[in-house]
Amino acid sequence: MTMMITLIVIVIVLVIILTLLLLPIFGWRWLTKRFVKKMGEVIFTDSYQENLIELIPGFKHMGIQHALENNLRAETGDILNRPLGNSRIWPHMESIMFIPDQLINFPTGADTEVDMKIIIGPKAKKPLELDIPLLIGAMAYGLALSEQTRMALAEAAKQTNTAINTGEGVVLPEELEVDAKLILQFSKTDWAKDDSLYKQADMIEIKFGQGAMMGMGTKINPDNLTGRARELMGLEEGEVAQIYEHFFDQQTQEDLKGLVKDLRRASDGVPIGAKIAAGGRLEEDIDVLLSLDVDFIAIDGGQAATHGAPAILSDSFGIPTLQAVIRASNYLETQKMKDKVSLLVSGGLFTPGDFLKTLALGADAVYLGSALLFSLAHSQTLKALPFEPPTQVVWHEGKFANQLDKERGAETAANFIHSCVEEMKVGIRAMGKHALKEISKQDLVSHDKQVAKICDVPCSSEPWNKIIGEEDKEVPTSKDEQIQSMH
Repeated sequence: MTMMITLIVIVIVLVIILTLLLLPIFGWRWLTKRFVKKMGEVIFTDSYQENLIELIPGFKHMGIQHALENNLRAETGDILNRPLGNSRIWPHMESIMFIPDQLINFPTGADTEVDMKIIIGPKAKKPLELDIPLLIGAMAYGLALSEQTRMALAEAAKQTNTAINTGEGVVLPEELEVDAKLILQFSKTDWAKDDSLYKQADMIEIKFGQGAMMGMGTKINPDNLTGRARELMGLEEGEVAQIYEHFFDQQTQEDLKGLVKDLRRASDGVPIGAKIAAGGRLEEDIDVLLSLDVDFIAIDGGQAATHGAPAILSDSFGIPTLQAVIRASNYLETQKMKDKVSLLVSGGLFTPGDFLKTLALGADAVYLGSALLFSLAHSQTLKALPFEPPTQVVWHEGKFANQLDKERGAETAANFIHSCVEEMKVGIRAMGKHALKEISKQDLVSHDKQVAKICDVPCSSEPWNKIIGEEDKEVPTSKDEQIQSMH
């Protein structure tokens, strides 16, 4: 009996093995056909209310993103904190094009070096001078990024001779040892407020708001902020980390003016500036900042992203980055402050073309965010994919954060910055220029009439002699009129 059972088991095992061996050769086509046939019968015969095709009009009506996000709201009842910004389609840089020099003027030779140097805070005692106009934006250790990711960014800043913004997280002691240019973000927190930090900063940015969060703060549950970051922030066990809405109780603009003076004195004269979200009353916000005597203004457009922000703030507040840079630049010009107060811009800028167009429209420098973060992660995202999102290798609480190779991350981030700068140089040469400072909106056109009007640049659908503003002249119809017009 035992032998009989053993034989049966052996036969069953052999059949399974044989089936597995033959299935790739003969079975997949049959299985696929059976599956499609069965699904087809269901789709073609079920009533609409119980048919899967109901998803098509449903998703089209609501949108896949909205439908899935609403399910997350329904599951927990909590505020939906979305990473990586919104997916809204706003007027942006795509329809703006540079004007090439070919015959009227000639392009600059490929072997000619292009000067990309910038100065931020020219009226400060110690202006920040950089070789390139691309800065590493505010991406905070602990609140967003892992230690490995943050150190990789710092090393990339050093390799590319640019500056890196600390964000509103705590500053890693090891990051200070990298010796990269440091932009200390002075945020509405209880940490990163040491006098020693002010002395080590090359620039200080007071954060009033950002494009994905506006001026709001947040509370971070201890479960979502663990490890060394908590210790460096001075948080007790179980203590909630809090980012406030104000710097002072009963805050006034006089308090803020005093803050700027105190930071300028404590840092011994490095540029002191402010970061704000671009909003509908942008000029009024800039007026207040000018009254505070800042050295630079960082504008974060509505396409900006963060580690996590209430969707309503990302989706329903702010204005497009394109409109923000134009309005800010124009207003500084009208106030005769364009050469005194530097303008930094961020939010939805991903390519060398985006960066150069933003600079041509009046920005002095561009902050890099999401594009740089994904470039740093590069092929290391494969450690998370396909079952986890790629950011799980860079977030502080990411499942694969400890597996990030920071040396490789620094290399790929630096490669991205180098590549972007070299492409921007090609664009500048194609316009017959030799330096970044020669670029302006006079080098732009747009094939979108609305965008052309917003930017105050010519529309490419019209002849050049008309779009540059030359008045139309009536063509004389008779010989006498022609003679008269000659006189």
